[in-house]
Amino acid sequence: MARAEIGVFGGSGFYSFLEDVEQVEVETPYGKPSAPFTIGDMGGKSVAFLPRHGLNHELPPHAIPYRANVWAMKELGVRRIIGPNASGALKAELELGEFVVCDQFVDRTSGRGDTFYDGPETTHVSAADPFCPDLRTLLVDTARELGIKARDGGTAVVIKGPRFSTRAESKWFQEMGWDTINMTAYPEGYLARELELCYANISMVTDHDVGVEGAEPVSHEQVVTVFQENNERLRELLFAVIPKIPPQSGEHLCATALRGARM
Repeated sequence: MARAEIGVFGGSGFYSFLEDVEQVEVETPYGKPSAPFTIGDMGGKSVAFLPRHGLNHELPPHAIPYRANVWAMKELGVRRIIGPNASGALKAELELGEFVVCDQFVDRTSGRGDTFYDGPETTHVSAADPFCPDLRTLLVDTARELGIKARDGGTAVVIKGPRFSTRAESKWFQEMGWDTINMTAYPEGYLARELELCYANISMVTDHDVGVEGAEPVSHEQVVTVFQENNERLRELLFAVIPKIPPQSGEHLCATALRGARM
């Protein structure tokens, strides 16, 4: 089986023009991942790409096999993962197309398989600082070098989907001071931490959520349009940052997540 150092949850736009790519299917204890993996070289780094929603975007957020996806990344040898996603803004000052490299999340999902540790050994993995600080810093610094507007830190509230928020829900999220809203950052990032993998989220603002003053109700068409318009900048960032990502240190926060976590 082909091996990879770095993983990216994203669509074919990120790898469609890479040379000598290889498609790999991975079996996991949690069923099949969303799609076959595409593995290719990016600046001397072997990178595994997986479209979390499936090859044809057939998997809605609540139906994504998150555990299979993350488990398969580790099976391929991946130790560091970047998870970009389309996100709504909960603050008026966030601009469409702006990137928020989040440092916190709030989980408002339900019914998702969100742990690898169902017993019999009880395991409590800390989520105090849920996103890899090293990857976050590298993403923010590289974005700024490229002239891409990227906010350092922010809280993403993750809802179950596939529906968008009511006005009341969105207003509540805004009043809590949270920054972005999406449907996929949890449990994807936390599952990576449970396997001692590094994970960083890039929330790309595609709309202002309906609770933001003056915002119109969110439409899927609007989200897709803004995402497509800004996909090139996201690809530019990934191609610039991935060659810079060093191997994961054995004493890193993410690599030692299971120390003291088991009863």
